[in-house]
Amino acid sequence: MADKKIKLGLIHYPGTLRSALYGLEELFLMASQICTEQGVNVVFEPQIIDSHTLRSDANLDVLMLLPSYDEEFYINPAPELLDWLNSQHKKGTIVATTCAGAFIAARAGLLEGKACTTHWKLENQFKETFPHITLKTGEIIINQGDVITSGGMMSWLDLGFELVTLYSKSSVLRELGHILVIDTSQREQRYYHKFTPRLNHGDDTILNLQHYLGTHYQEHLSITMLAEKACLSERTLQRRFFNATGLKPTRYIQNLRIQKTCDLLETTSQPFESIAYSMGYQSASALRKRFIEEMGLTPKAFRERFYLANKPYHEKESGPLT
Repeated sequence: MADKKIKLGLIHYPGTLRSALYGLEELFLMASQICTEQGVNVVFEPQIIDSHTLRSDANLDVLMLLPSYDEEFYINPAPELLDWLNSQHKKGTIVATTCAGAFIAARAGLLEGKACTTHWKLENQFKETFPHITLKTGEIIINQGDVITSGGMMSWLDLGFELVTLYSKSSVLRELGHILVIDTSQREQRYYHKFTPRLNHGDDTILNLQHYLGTHYQEHLSITMLAEKACLSERTLQRRFFNATGLKPTRYIQNLRIQKTCDLLETTSQPFESIAYSMGYQSASALRKRFIEEMGLTPKAFRERFYLANKPYHEKESGPLT
């Protein structure tokens, strides 16, 4: 039986992360070798395509838009690239993105009516640029069939694993993970999410209030008290705060507390019950519930994952205090 050839185009445009460009090329070549060893009739054929030499007769199964450092380009990509993406997509080619590549796909109109993800740090910028597109930065990969988006800069690995599984077998992915010494189980980007308040909105009254909240988040803070501090009515405060930050004041305070909790779990061995009380919670269970909802991990699992990651390898045998 003839091998099924999967043609994958890795688009090289200004600022493309080279580790993603060449790493994916090698990953797919390695997957092809494993397919041969396992008798799976699939051959992955990755090819690097320069964005300045796009061919209208390209016959691709998947084309990939990878992370880029060039903000000017991914915010305002070349019209020729956008036209080419649309023409390839109309032919049935799957468009897959990683990190800032989602901006290019969105600019091409390929994310209309679809949910997508990008790097969590680009969330505010993406929402401001494409407010009508559903963005879920808690997810590390979202497969919508004809469009696949993945989150952070290194999620090109998750994207590669998704495509290997899609076109071959799970046994190929497992062996690929063994060879690369990489965990191929599904992850969520929200494990790595850090709350970064929007501060460049131009509303000085709300900005001053944000600075206040940044040092008083552990206190009992009511809408009435915040409105009096800002010299605004409660209704006006709620409206202006949401317009400036994209969050209601209560959710904003909650996010500050969750981020500070993450910082303490990562960098100290302070008991969780003590952290909860220092955050202004009356019980550890209340904070634990909020933490799981926001981060997708229990506080204990979060500490086990990230506390040890901050220690030198020779110190990792003794885990954090619980």
